Amino acid sequence: MKEVVISAAISLDGFLDDDSAERLVLSSEEDFAEVRRLRSDYDAILVGAETIRRDDPSLRATGTQPRRVTITRSGAIPREARFFGGEGPRSIVLAPNDVVDEIKTKIGDLADVIALERADAFGIVAKLESLGLARLFVEGGARVLTAFLAAGLFTRMRLSISPCFLGSRGRAHFVDSSAFRHDKDRRLHLLGVRTLGNCAVLDLENTDDALH
Repeated sequence: MKEVVISAAISLDGFLDDDSAERLVLSSEEDFAEVRRLRSDYDAILVGAETIRRDDPSLRATGTQPRRVTITRSGAIPREARFFGGEGPRSIVLAPNDVVDEIKTKIGDLADVIALERADAFGIVAKLESLGLARLFVEGGARVLTAFLAAGLFTRMRLSISPCFLGSRGRAHFVDSSAFRHDKDRRLHLLGVRTLGNCAVLDLENTDDALH
């Protein structure tokens, strides 16, 4: 794959979400606008099934709409989720080989349900490459972000930081506990820090990415 870019918005204490039933908005309007523009530069956007269930993101792009992709073992994705609807190409649901027939029954004709030989970051990238998708925009949630970051399977990362703490109400950290390729001895390269509205955006480059 030519490029994998990770994009996430977090609180100052590293959370992606809180324990509220309502969708948590951490990005500023200016940050959202840039993400929508960036999506158009990619062939596919990847989000986890839990993100679809909790946030129901439209994953709308300003311009060309990329393929929307998720990975699930249960297939428990609401049929009315915006992931399946709207303009743009047909969405893709990736599932492990042993449950793909069951998930096809649940999803029906809402999306292309495709079997994964291995359900890790390398398996996801290999499968999307086989479908002719060369540029991937990874937007979460924590399990998906952890898989790609721990493997070092990305070229750049865009991290938006909201100036707030979630504290005891924080529900999902940016990453889960894992063995990460980039530790204190193999650090990412900080390209720059920008202000978009009331958010700070860090642009980071992986000069040792596992894609190449």
